[in-house]
Amino acid sequence: MTATTRLNKYISETGFCSRREADKLIDAGRIKVNGQLPEMGVKVSDADTILIDGKPLKAKPKRVYIAYNKPVGVTCTTEKKIKSNIVSAIDYPERIFPIGRLDRPSEGLIFLTNEGDIVNKILRAGNNHEKEYVVTVDRKINKRFVERMAGGLPILDTVTKKCYVKQTGDNTFTIILTQGLNRQIRRMCEYLGYEVTTLKRVRIMNVNLNGLRPGQWRHLTEQEMSEINKAIEGSAKTEEGSVDKNKKIRKPLDKKNEAHRIDHSSKRYKQQPKKNSRKPAERKTGTLTLNRNSK
Repeated sequence: MTATTRLNKYISETGFCSRREADKLIDAGRIKVNGQLPEMGVKVSDADTILIDGKPLKAKPKRVYIAYNKPVGVTCTTEKKIKSNIVSAIDYPERIFPIGRLDRPSEGLIFLTNEGDIVNKILRAGNNHEKEYVVTVDRKINKRFVERMAGGLPILDTVTKKCYVKQTGDNTFTIILTQGLNRQIRRMCEYLGYEVTTLKRVRIMNVNLNGLRPGQWRHLTEQEMSEINKAIEGSAKTEEGSVDKNKKIRKPLDKKNEAHRIDHSSKRYKQQPKKNSRKPAERKTGTLTLNRNSK
């Protein structure tokens, strides 16, 4: 049985346009499926004939999975207006995009692909897929530093998940994360009073950086993809996969408490400063006269 996909997604997977743009084309009546104007949300397969403005939609490209050793200075964005963007750095002949990101000052392994579903399954925080880094900081570390990094630190309104940390030198260590918080390792080190001087990602799940020099890339092997697909088979690709159980959730106030807070706040800001109860001394005016007794 041929697998079916929502029409907007099917079109976007060919690289013709984004899903949102495809929805606009469908709504404008510029797309026909098997000679008929489709309804929004209709599902199609490779067996269907899809025309856009009377021209056949080109076939979906072969799925691409790339491992790239990102050098320092390359930005993980597809925005062509940014000269250091990762897509221009690789110069791949088809449309691809990065899975996740590495900071511009960081280097190491990053995946790129043309498949959207795998991106979410790998990235969602709740899916617990490992990423390994080698880090250098600006001064000596000790056992206490390693224990605190591994035990979880409060950053970005959450506490980082427990992770594996191993000291490898006076000021170097390896760390294995299953989270992907913004600038996570740098923020963790900053919390402990250290500054990261170099940061390299050397492994994502079952794929490592071996044999790739900075700036080089290669296609993932069939065996690597087989292991990745097996690992993400039960992974959520929706929002529940990104739930951070450590993150503090602020409960909204009920209407009564909210009204009380607003009233209290408004009174506080509108309250006039207390007047001094002590009356100022009255100043008497007139001429001072002296009574002198004449002798």
